[in-house]
Amino acid sequence: MKKILVTGSNGLLGQKLTDLCLSDPEVVLIASSKGPNRHPVKKGYSYEDMDILDFLNIQQVIEKYHPDTIINTAAMTNVDACENDKENCHTLNVDSVKGLIRLSEQYHIQLIHLSTDFIFDGEDGPYTEEDQPNPLSYYGQTKLEAEQLLQQSSCQWVILRTIIVYGIVNDMSRSNIILWAKEALEKGNPIQVVNDQWRMPTLAEDLAKCCLLAAKKNASGIFNASGKDLLSILQIVEKVADYWNLDRSLINPISVDSLNQAAKRPKKTGFILNKAIDILGYHPKSFDEGLAFVDAQMKAISGANR
Repeated sequence: MKKILVTGSNGLLGQKLTDLCLSDPEVVLIASSKGPNRHPVKKGYSYEDMDILDFLNIQQVIEKYHPDTIINTAAMTNVDACENDKENCHTLNVDSVKGLIRLSEQYHIQLIHLSTDFIFDGEDGPYTEEDQPNPLSYYGQTKLEAEQLLQQSSCQWVILRTIIVYGIVNDMSRSNIILWAKEALEKGNPIQVVNDQWRMPTLAEDLAKCCLLAAKKNASGIFNASGKDLLSILQIVEKVADYWNLDRSLINPISVDSLNQAAKRPKKTGFILNKAIDILGYHPKSFDEGLAFVDAQMKAISGANR
């Protein structure tokens, strides 16, 4: 049995980790987030209202459950908000990780931490785990700083770098590029979409599987953990339109320079996934398969809500 403490369990990835752990008889799950539990299933695991910034609060939870692994999904991820509120961004993305590292060292816990393609400048993607980071945004800087803290620590650490996580949860409150595009086009709203940035969108269920694989295989080190298709943001949105038979003419391609965003974004990221495939047994779905997967979930949720 593997005892796993998940931070940020109310988020998209956190909820998918709860689903996955509940279906695995070899895992004992302690889900944690700030505030009440948002997952629709309340039985079969423990839930703790835990503040990732409160060291003593986290220590109490660790001493109560003695987890083998912590999967840290909690972070401030809105790139422009991070640029405009550097203090909160640093607190959530760096200071909280310092506390988790200290406790993981003290209690001999494997610490799995989620990172991002935004640690790279996008000039030479797709990237391997060994490529040199060069973040363009404050968000990217904080995620890189957290990575460096982990690499300097004496705990057993895993860094999983990912890209544009998408999916759906029961309360439908969490948006992402797929849900945003689908909803806007269904309403007949014209949308502006950048045509000069490339990414590998990641199905939340696939990323959750990668987290669990890293825990069960007792892994350590850096792994790329994204989807497998490199697409422009425009192509991503066009595929959403085509899958749900929505009006492509509402999509207006623009260059990123015309957006005046607070934070700079890398032009072309993407990851080489060979290491995660070979060592962890990670096999992400294609983007088309991911859309079909999300569509089936939407139908199941709407059917259950009738």
